[in-house]
Amino acid sequence: MPPKKTTKQAVAAEEPHGFEFGGPIGAALISIGCPVAVYAFTFLCNDISGCPVPSLLSPSKLFTPPGYTTQTAWEHATSVLAKEVGWPGWSGLVTVNGMLGSLAWYAFSLFLYAALPAQEVEGTELRTGGRLKYRFNAFSSAMTILAICAAGTLLQGADFPVWSFINRNYLGLASSNLLISFLLAVYVYVRSFSVKRGNNEMRELAAGGHSGNIIYDWFIGRELNPRVTLPFAGEVDIKAWMELRPGMLGWLILDLAFMAKQYKTYGYVTDSMLIVTISQGVYILDALWMEPAILTTIDIINDGFGFMLSFGDLVWVPFSYSIQARYLSVHPVVLGPLYVIGILGIQGLGYYIFRGANNEKNRFRTNPNDPKVAHLQYMETAAGSRLLTTGWWGTARHINYLGDWLMSWAYCLPTLAAGYKVTPSILYPGTNLVSQEGIKGYAIPITYFYMLYFAVLLIHREMRDEEKCRRKYRKDWEKYCEKVRWRIWPGLY
Repeated sequence: MPPKKTTKQAVAAEEPHGFEFGGPIGAALISIGCPVAVYAFTFLCNDISGCPVPSLLSPSKLFTPPGYTTQTAWEHATSVLAKEVGWPGWSGLVTVNGMLGSLAWYAFSLFLYAALPAQEVEGTELRTGGRLKYRFNAFSSAMTILAICAAGTLLQGADFPVWSFINRNYLGLASSNLLISFLLAVYVYVRSFSVKRGNNEMRELAAGGHSGNIIYDWFIGRELNPRVTLPFAGEVDIKAWMELRPGMLGWLILDLAFMAKQYKTYGYVTDSMLIVTISQGVYILDALWMEPAILTTIDIINDGFGFMLSFGDLVWVPFSYSIQARYLSVHPVVLGPLYVIGILGIQGLGYYIFRGANNEKNRFRTNPNDPKVAHLQYMETAAGSRLLTTGWWGTARHINYLGDWLMSWAYCLPTLAAGYKVTPSILYPGTNLVSQEGIKGYAIPITYFYMLYFAVLLIHREMRDEEKCRRKYRKDWEKYCEKVRWRIWPGLY
């Protein structure tokens, strides 16, 4: 039945609940494992020896060379690997340039946040009552930054200092952002203990973030909406600001830097690099354009801000999601028209599902009498919410995740059977040759990691969504599941 009146639905925060992500042990493993993974991608796929490093293809020879004792064999292996991955030593992980570059990026982003015109939007109702106001201008900030980069590139080409700086200091930038994300998680955790009862300051603890276990609460986020007042910028919602600005836009800036590197090295930009950069750019700019939509996401409504989100926003997104562009900057892949059409078709289908579903949800939540959604059927719940049973959301309960995942294919497929090795050129001393001889396909776990990881991430996120909805809607959710059987992929899952 169609909606009868216009109402702005509030999405209530969930009630306190138990551990997620495997509890304290899972939180500790993720907090260690994900940073290690970022460094593994950085070192094992490089422009020094290859992607992956050649020695790892024959580990038995690497660790058991003939005539070596156990100790000398280990020393030999670590020495060879250190040379092949370009290991700078522990002291070389965090650099002055990397830290200054990262801080300058945050400072400029904050300047644009404060200086540019913005849309002011109210968030969903807090569990303790009241609504926070948010200032949104991420898209105009991005356009300003991209215009500056475009002008600089037109004047200086691939030697534009921003591109050169990123490619020279990639490791230092990754390490600096990791350190910043760690310190930020510590700061908001300690500050969360100043949250007072009564919600006089519109502050509250996240439902699942105050278990009493230090490691878990630091990871998952103890305070729901930590805010800070800064000179010139004024009050900044840390979680909402970090969600899209420094990391998400930083992902696109890294892609563009790798494109410049490919052009500077080879004198051209391949169709594969264009597909990766444009596909990811469309996804990123779409998220920035639809910035107010983050207010209805699980990150903003229910999750606290801890290491999980600070690391995810500042390190994981930009430095692991840009792997494909980094790979193509060293090994250019020419796809040809058939591959291009096929990959763009997958990207287009994914975007059509993703944007269509999200637009439908946002329109229905903000104005159910909108002609574009007024014809949709829904079911009422005891919690006061309306659950769509036709349209995109009548097809699957989390249909937007299917579109999101299909788009991830277009980010990975341009690398084809990935793998390359770098060898010194005999004909041109001082230069290197990049080829796939004997290594083709071995880098697939690296360049296709995003697609596989994203499938796991979205399924896990869908399971969290399901559990949240069961807690909120109780028996109504079971009735809804009978009407809308499929979770993500109709007919399959």
